[in-house]
Amino acid sequence: MASLNVGNLGEYLREQRRTAQLSLRQLADAAGVSNPYLSQIERGLRKPSAEVLQQVAKALRISAETLYVRAGILDERERDELETRAVILADPSINERQKQVLLQIYESFRKENGADTDDDGPRTADTSDAGPPSV
Repeated sequence: MASLNVGNLGEYLREQRRTAQLSLRQLADAAGVSNPYLSQIERGLRKPSAEVLQQVAKALRISAETLYVRAGILDERERDELETRAVILADPSINERQKQVLLQIYESFRKENGADTDDDGPRTADTSDAGPPSV
């Protein structure tokens, strides 16, 4: 069986599993996947679905987004944006309205800097009358 181009996902999973001091069988049981299937993922023979990666990430107590990036499912910049949003939404020290306002401001800054427009990096934007969105 030829190795699939899934980056270094398998090596990374093996490293995370060993760091967590879990056997292949223990991780497979915790993630709800078969032992042979997980072994094939680690060896780069299988490309797992996003759902399987999420189960494995949960079992390893690591970010599913990190696995998505390594598997080529998610772009690095998309992961950073998702993680930023998740941190804001998980913060217990601010209320729901404040979280939504903060996310709106974050999104307006991303748009202002061209984050959602192209892959060539930030654009220079006219900021003469730009400001945070009205709340």
